[in-house]
Amino acid sequence: MSLSNIAFILAALTAGGGTMGYVRTGSVPSVAAGCTVGALYALGGYRISARQPYGVELALLASVVLAGSSIPRAMRSGKPLPIGLSLLAMYGLFNFGMAWRNGVAGR
Repeated sequence: MSLSNIAFILAALTAGGGTMGYVRTGSVPSVAAGCTVGALYALGGYRISARQPYGVELALLASVVLAGSSIPRAMRSGKPLPIGLSLLAMYGLFNFGMAWRNGVAGR
């Protein structure tokens, strides 16, 4: 699977998850965070597919933000939602981190 497709899938999952969090509980921070991280992934995916600079870096930033917010909550609560978000973040960290490390960024 291409890096841009991974970014678009993660964008849809995070934005959709934030929206569902708002629908279920009325949590404005949930929808704001989900849509912001989703927008970072989507912009990164677009820039990767258009071969513009900083696409991988934007998607990696989105993964760092998602991991920074979800992993501590997953460790504290052990609930399925933070654990799932943590897994998504780690998947993004691995894929975009390896691409950045291998010099795919900016090509």
